Amino acid sequence: MNRLVLIDGNAILHRAYHAIPPFTFSDGSPAGAVYGFISMLIKIYNDLKPTHIAVAFDRAAPTFRQELFKEYQAQRPKMEDNLVGQVDKVHDVVTSFGIPIYEVDGFEADDVIGTITKQSKNQVIIVTGDRDILQLVDDEKVFVFMPTKGLSEGKLYGEKEVVERMGVKPSQVPNFKALAGDPSDNYPGVSGIGPKTAVRLLEKHKTFQKVLATLTKKDQESALLSQKLATIRTDAPVKIDLDKARLTTLDTPSARKALEDFHFPSLLKRLKLFEKKPTNSQLSLV
Repeated sequence: MNRLVLIDGNAILHRAYHAIPPFTFSDGSPAGAVYGFISMLIKIYNDLKPTHIAVAFDRAAPTFRQELFKEYQAQRPKMEDNLVGQVDKVHDVVTSFGIPIYEVDGFEADDVIGTITKQSKNQVIIVTGDRDILQLVDDEKVFVFMPTKGLSEGKLYGEKEVVERMGVKPSQVPNFKALAGDPSDNYPGVSGIGPKTAVRLLEKHKTFQKVLATLTKKDQESALLSQKLATIRTDAPVKIDLDKARLTTLDTPSARKALEDFHFPSLLKRLKLFEKKPTNSQLSLV
């Protein structure tokens, strides 16, 4: 079975930054996020056993969501300088593994992932810490793997696990967020409706349109805007090249050189060990 693993680069980079104790390269620049990202990449390859793999990143340019709602993510702090300096290094090392990177101005990595997922005829596993991605889950084809404990453990989400986590089916996640809002992305939803009430309303009325009919005009407008902000786009101007995304090994000469230049001997050892003797995956879907 062909299996395409799509990595939400920004989500995993931030997780790596906060999971790894600070340390530096030989020149004194921060190294923790780079180390953590590579460590996670090796684990993903070993555990999920993809035939194809790609990474999506956000771009610095404003997105369509910020054009729709100027307060979108406005409360989020600016990326720390210690992390900013590691972003290009992560891009470089991903490329050294022979893994393609996809990113598009005006769209988030989520939308790039959503678009590629729609294009793919293969089984897809999306690696992220972002719950919005759960709306893409489909037991026929699409699963989400979320790290749960630092970078060492994770959970695989199918439709059943999404319902357990969110209280609604994957297809209802944007409608749930349209009503309950999302403090992390700073959009309001409907005043007075929290997560539990949103779940109850969707269960009672069955469809989002019937829930809307019970709301005032002002609340309807807020709900519809929040729904647009919560919905992952699947029409971003990007097309995956599966030939370039095919991966048979991480142990490439350019990857070895990158790890040697970074002075990451432990990761180099893991890279060679995993290639020679793969660990039995706990996440096999075959």
